Amino acid sequence: MSMTYFDHNATTPLDPCVLEAMLPFLGGHFANPSATYTAGRDARRAIEQAREQVAAALDASPSEVIFTASGSEANNLLIRGVADAWCNAGHPPGHLACSSIEHPCVAEPVRALGRAGWTTDALPVDTTGQVDVTAVTALPENTRVLSVMLANNETGALQPVAALAEAFRSRANNATQEPACFHTDAVQALGKHPVSFAAFQAAGGHAMTVSSHKIGGPKGAAALLRDRQISLAPLVYGGGQEQGLRAGTENVAAIVGFGAACARAVADLEGRSSRARALQQQLESWLKSRGAVIFSAAAERLPNTTFAAFPGIDGETLVSLLDRQDVAIASGAACGSGKQGVSSVLLAMGVDPVLAKGAIRISLGMMSYAATSQVDVDRLIGQLDKVLSQLQRFAAVA
Repeated sequence: MSMTYFDHNATTPLDPCVLEAMLPFLGGHFANPSATYTAGRDARRAIEQAREQVAAALDASPSEVIFTASGSEANNLLIRGVADAWCNAGHPPGHLACSSIEHPCVAEPVRALGRAGWTTDALPVDTTGQVDVTAVTALPENTRVLSVMLANNETGALQPVAALAEAFRSRANNATQEPACFHTDAVQALGKHPVSFAAFQAAGGHAMTVSSHKIGGPKGAAALLRDRQISLAPLVYGGGQEQGLRAGTENVAAIVGFGAACARAVADLEGRSSRARALQQQLESWLKSRGAVIFSAAAERLPNTTFAAFPGIDGETLVSLLDRQDVAIASGAACGSGKQGVSSVLLAMGVDPVLAKGAIRISLGMMSYAATSQVDVDRLIGQLDKVLSQLQRFAAVA
């Protein structure tokens, strides 16, 4: 039996239409896009077309799109790039802040700069996993970056980024220095929730990260969208590609695939969201009937994401037993290189560590070519019911 896949927040299968767009650039169209002869110019045009597709999907200007190889690189480019540009201009290290539920690719560069002389904050969240807007107003005037993700990769909880950006801008208006940067990691939101860089900017935001492989595109492509008033220093120096911010010969095929995936990710978003929400509600109703706790249930969430735990049941055990039945779910975050333990997101929300250790994440497919079906959900419920009954019998005997 083929795998029934419920880990779309970790990665998505490659959209066949995206693969078709990429194929020429994996074969005969191999020229370096920096070359000035015809084949090189053709490769450059393909990159710029993809840049326009990404910009159109996000309501941005093509000049605001900087291609990178991953969302992690884009987040590091923003955080370290702002910090390095600030210090390169002769300023002393300032202050950096992010929420306490950020992905490690935001939290770790902030911590690293903390070891290099910057002061840092991790803004607390409430029991629903959302940042309190008032915490932003307490940040010091020398804060250079605040990063708060748009949608959490574990709980699916959406953050009030417009309100947070407005609060950050109001606080920064009291400062005399150049504009500080409010950044949001929108990797999990794109293709599942409306995302507009222009609206984000209007609220006071400056930078946004998106990624290809979460929306049916290939791995190896992502983008940082940046308001041009924000100064950045590159992470990688070299040939000056991507406005001098990301040196290295571009991965043309992956970038072309990213552009094609973005165009498809925003098509019929309302209809796809409605279908996913109905399945999510059905699944969560059954989970609660079996005694599960749904995390961030009171928050506005992505329509495809359910983060839950059964008291007294180990999450890794559930994942392993379902895997034997060719059903794939995740336990906690999926980007920890196989690391096991308690979700830092749940701990930040004040969840009891014993309950948090039982957390499982079920993320439905929302892209049209790989949408989770009613049959898929019924199979998950059936297999999960069997596994839970088995574990509960063992517990009763013990």
